[in-house]
Amino acid sequence: MTAGTDLIALIGSLRNANVLCIGDVMLDRFVSGNVERISPEAPIPVLRIESETAMLGGAGNVVRNLAALGARVHVVGLIGKDGAGAEIRSLLRALKTVKATLLTEPARQSAIKTRYLAGAQQLMRADRETVAPIDVKTRKDVLKAANEALKNSAVLVLSDYGKGMLTDGIAKELIAAARKAKVPVIVDPKSTSYADYAGASVITPNRQELRRASGRAVDSDKAVIAAAKSLIKKHRLGAVLATRSRDGMTLIAANGKPVHLATEARDVFDVSGAGDTVVAALAAGLSVGAALEDAARIANAAAGIVVGKVGTATANAEEIVAALHHQTLSDAEAKVFALESLLDRIDLWRRRGWRVGFTNGCFDLLHPGHVSLLKQARNACDRLIVALNADTSVARLKGAGRPVQNEAARAAVLASLADVDAVTIFSEDTPLKLIEKIRPDVLIKGADYTRATVVGADVVERHGGKVFLAELVPGQSTSATIKKLNKKSKK
Repeated sequence: MTAGTDLIALIGSLRNANVLCIGDVMLDRFVSGNVERISPEAPIPVLRIESETAMLGGAGNVVRNLAALGARVHVVGLIGKDGAGAEIRSLLRALKTVKATLLTEPARQSAIKTRYLAGAQQLMRADRETVAPIDVKTRKDVLKAANEALKNSAVLVLSDYGKGMLTDGIAKELIAAARKAKVPVIVDPKSTSYADYAGASVITPNRQELRRASGRAVDSDKAVIAAAKSLIKKHRLGAVLATRSRDGMTLIAANGKPVHLATEARDVFDVSGAGDTVVAALAAGLSVGAALEDAARIANAAAGIVVGKVGTATANAEEIVAALHHQTLSDAEAKVFALESLLDRIDLWRRRGWRVGFTNGCFDLLHPGHVSLLKQARNACDRLIVALNADTSVARLKGAGRPVQNEAARAAVLASLADVDAVTIFSEDTPLKLIEKIRPDVLIKGADYTRATVVGADVVERHGGKVFLAELVPGQSTSATIKKLNKKSKK
C-alpha cells in the first residue's frame, strides 16, 4: 500500500490512462426550483421551476469522470434516434479526450432520468427508457467495436444499468475478449446473476447489489467479506470492491487480506452517480499501473468529493490531491480549498439558504486586529471565506523579508479559527477575479478602507450584495509588530 500523500504522484499520471467503457449511456436532467405551496388539486408540492440542466449519466457519467481526470476514453454505447440521443452525442463530443462509438436502434428510446429538486431536496425522479436486449445487428457491432478498441486500451469498464446493452450474454463475451487481449475488466453490476460477469478482474457492487447477488446478509464488515468471498469463488472474480455508502468501501481480493476504506465524505449532499466516480477512478488508476489497493484508495477519495456536490458530479485530479492531503492533515487544514472545490462548497451553502461572506488579506503574523476583523466578518454572514495572498503576491505588496510565515502556515492558522469557514489562496495582487467568480453576498474590509477603495465592491453590489467595513483595533498591524521585534533584537 502506498501512503496517502505518496499517491499524489500517481494522480498526476492519470492523464496517461487509456480506458474502454461499454455500457448503458443515459441523459441525466435536473429540474431545480422552489416549493412555496401545496397543490389545490392533490396533496403534492408545487415546484416553481427556476433552472434546468442536462449531463451525461450511466456509462456516460463514468466517461465524464474519466475525462475530468484527463484520461483518454473510448466509449461504446447505444442511443435512440431522438432528441435525447442527439444531446448525448453532443455532450460526448464536447469532451476532448473522449472517442465515442454510439450505435442506434430506431425503436429504442434514449434513456433519460429527470430529477426534480427543491433547494437541497430531491422531490422525485421520472425515467423514460427502453429496457430490452439489443438486436442481433447491434450485438455484432458492439463486439466488433470492442475487439478493435481493446487493441489500444489498458482497462475495460462494463457499466451495466440493466437497460439491455450488456444483457443476454454480451457482458460474458466482452469479458472473454478482454481476457484474451490481457486487458483487466472492471464491472459496475446490475444483474443479480453474477454468472454474467464471470472472470471479471474487479466488480463494484453496492451493499444491496452484493446482498441480492450473494443471497447473504451484508450488515457488518464480517458479513460483507463473507458475501464477497462467496461471489469470488463461485464466479472466478479477481476482486470485489463493495461500496457501502456512509460505511466507506471494502476491498476483498481473491488473493490478499480484505481492506476497509473509511468514508472520505465530509458533507454528503447528493449520492447520484457516486458509483460511476468509483469505477472511473479505479479504472484510471489500474490503467497507469497502480496496485489495486492504491487505485481503490484514489476511488474512495474521489467518491468522497462527488457526494458533496449537486447532481451526477465529477472529481478532478486537483480535488483528489487535496482530498488525499486531508487524510493526513488536521480538521482545520481541511478548510483550505482549491477554487473549484470552494465553488462547489459555496453552491451547497447557497442551496441551504446561507449568506456567503468574503474578506481577504496577507494575514502575516496573526494579531488581535485580525481576530477582531474576522469575528465581525463572521457576524455579518452565515459562512465566511478568507482569501489569502500567496507568498509571491505578499512579497510584491509588502517588500523584501515578507511574508514572515509562508502561505501554508498562514492558511493553517486562519483555518484553525472558528469564525473562518473556508480559506483559499490567490496569487494576484488583488482578489478581483476571485470575487467575480464567488459573487459573495457580503464583502468585508477594515474601516481604513472606504466603499470607493474596496476592490470588488461594484461587483458585489451589482449582484445584490453589500459591503461591510469592520471597526479596527487601534495600534494593531503586522508591520508594527515586526518593527517592535526588530527593535528588541537590536538591544
